[in-house]
Amino acid sequence: MQELPREDRAKLVERFGKTFTAGDSLYAEGDEASHCYIVHEGRVRLVKRIRSAERSLTVLRTGDLFGEDALLPDARRGAAAVALTDLEVLALDRQTFGVLLSTDARVAEQLVAQLVRRLRDAEEQLENAMLRDHPSRVVNTLLRLSHEAEETDRGHAIHVSPLELSSRVGLDVDAVKRAVQQLRDGGYIRIVKEQIVVPDLEALASLYDLLGMKEEVRGGVS
Repeated sequence: MQELPREDRAKLVERFGKTFTAGDSLYAEGDEASHCYIVHEGRVRLVKRIRSAERSLTVLRTGDLFGEDALLPDARRGAAAVALTDLEVLALDRQTFGVLLSTDARVAEQLVAQLVRRLRDAEEQLENAMLRDHPSRVVNTLLRLSHEAEETDRGHAIHVSPLELSSRVGLDVDAVKRAVQQLRDGGYIRIVKEQIVVPDLEALASLYDLLGMKEEVRGGVS
């Protein structure tokens, strides 16, 4: 979407745009999947019920595609989608989405790049699931985010909310906040204007290695 000229984006929004209020459900897990969506403005949270609890899978922002299970015939939703903020999306059925991809190579390129990021995120979540201690999970994710973050004179500035970090780490928000506070107390990160700033990336990487050695020792003892 962001790769398209403003006039083209306006035409798409006028034809396919839908708006939601923060807290609205776009669809529920198990619903018939008829449309995929592209975020035009706002944020969306994908939620999946695991046993008796709901877990956030990811938080999506402007330009992100979701609900792509609708691109498969007779598909049903694998997770629920909830508007995290006031939201405007493009709602595209399978045929319309195919036409959009075939008529503008920039859109296709952007979406392929996004799918590659999704695969990397899935690899990160799998790696975190194999880590037993909570700080290691948080540090692992912060290291990954740091390599993509803006480098300032204070360090690498990561724009991520507690909920987004929770989704990526695979822990509840309270556990993530505790781990972040420990890292802050240790001087490994700073919180500046709702950003996580990593002043010394090498120090954080060394901490990750140290946490790994401690986990190996605990595993060997047990």
